[in-house]
Amino acid sequence: MGRAVALAGQGKHTYLLDGDNVRHGLNKNLGMSDEDRTENIRRVSEVAKLMVDAGLVVITAFISPFRADRDAARALFKEGEFVEVLVDAPLAECEKRDPKGLYKKARAGEIKEFTGISALYEPPDNPELVIDTGADDVDVCVQRIVDYIVSKFAYAAG
Repeated sequence: MGRAVALAGQGKHTYLLDGDNVRHGLNKNLGMSDEDRTENIRRVSEVAKLMVDAGLVVITAFISPFRADRDAARALFKEGEFVEVLVDAPLAECEKRDPKGLYKKARAGEIKEFTGISALYEPPDNPELVIDTGADDVDVCVQRIVDYIVSKFAYAAG
């Protein structure tokens, strides 16, 4: 079950913003420096805000390593419009799953400033939801997120 598909399948107007659809267009001029990562999240947050204003349920799936960037994103939204979800997994599990071979390249020094290996990651202090993908399979994780969104947001519930 996909992230946005789970809500869209219930008739919810959704859009998924992630690295694959944003870094190839809107943010193709950004690299992986701390400054570029901050700008990436800033732009994504602004686009998400426009979409939320239009009535969509917007899911942003990004590695957002800095608390300050996540706090700035939250500040764009009205109370209750922003849900921070920590999708957590042990580093060893992330490396095992690595479909693009990025962790292997980072460990070999081929990718500089790779979050969790050679670049800082600041976990959230108080996310609304923590999903442990090391303990639960993807369908269970997706359902927990969908259940949370539907229970908290009237526009997502019906």
